[in-house]
Amino acid sequence: MTRLDFMQGNVASAEGAIAAGCRFFGGYPITPSTEIAERMAARLPRVGGTFIQMEDEIASIAAVIGASWTGMKAMTATSGPGFSLMLENLGFAVMTETPLVVVDIQRGGPSTGQPTMSSQGDMLQCRYGSHGDIATIALAPASVQEMYDLTVKAFNLAERFRCPAFVMADEIVGHMRERIEIPGSVEVAKRRPLEPGRLPFAAGPDLVPGFPSFGRGYRVHVTGLTHDERGYPATNDEAVHAALVERLVTKVESSRREIADYEVMNPDADVVIVCYGAPARTVLQLAAEQAGPPVGVLRFRVVWPFPEHALGEFPNAEAFIVPEQNMGQLAREIERHTSLPVVPVPKLGGDLHTPGELARVVEEVRRR
Repeated sequence: MTRLDFMQGNVASAEGAIAAGCRFFGGYPITPSTEIAERMAARLPRVGGTFIQMEDEIASIAAVIGASWTGMKAMTATSGPGFSLMLENLGFAVMTETPLVVVDIQRGGPSTGQPTMSSQGDMLQCRYGSHGDIATIALAPASVQEMYDLTVKAFNLAERFRCPAFVMADEIVGHMRERIEIPGSVEVAKRRPLEPGRLPFAAGPDLVPGFPSFGRGYRVHVTGLTHDERGYPATNDEAVHAALVERLVTKVESSRREIADYEVMNPDADVVIVCYGAPARTVLQLAAEQAGPPVGVLRFRVVWPFPEHALGEFPNAEAFIVPEQNMGQLAREIERHTSLPVVPVPKLGGDLHTPGELARVVEEVRRR
């Protein structure tokens, strides 16, 4: 039975993780994500799970990877500086096909930056932060309800594709409090075990191998080195490396339509605002209150893999406006997939765009 609650975004993310089956959290406190760790520390022991505060973010993500390989659904939560420390081990998780979830409550950067102010400055970091060729899955909630729902979805996608999944929220959404509907149950993806007699890294038609959890009868060599289907290093074999990396990328990128999650408003509009995360709240307000010709809205709930086909939902579009709490990180991606003008509207410092600011940009674009 669905119940209503009044909850902070970070707390809703923790509750979503537990509903999705998360039973291990390894983390280190960092503003503005600390409430997730605090909630998990209180809740996990009550549901038979384990919470551990590690000495830093490097150890935290290593613990999460280890827990996942024992068969547990595992997660951590952090912000920009801690996320930077995790990147090497996140590359290891991609290479070893380790399902896990990272919730990044973004704050102003670079470096220590603005610990208590909102940002979307990590959106390219989660996509390109690891060296080598990788593909990632990243979700961007815009409300407390979506902090819950998209955390659940992140766990399911991590299991489906055997890879890290990121919940790329921002301080505003993480710290706001709203009414939320908590369902009596949610759809939970089960981890697919390795089929008997199959090599541990041999994939089927969906390019995703079954998972040979430690302690359950499997003997598996797990390495960040280039490895063959047995899991043994094959670093000097060009064909093995090419096939492995191409599969790791293709298993995600070829499923972008399956993974895509976006909202379309006013598809016949001439000017379209593309948004995600907290700035979407301003955009939706503008679209509801704007006088004159309607403004189109394309709101992404999944940002990576980038669903470029969604841009085609607006056949009469003459320009895309992209408000972000960064210097235009997603705007650059949109430019790659359209011949139409793309107008970034960056805003730094922690405050959201106002409806008036965006309305003026829409007017300027229409005058061009």
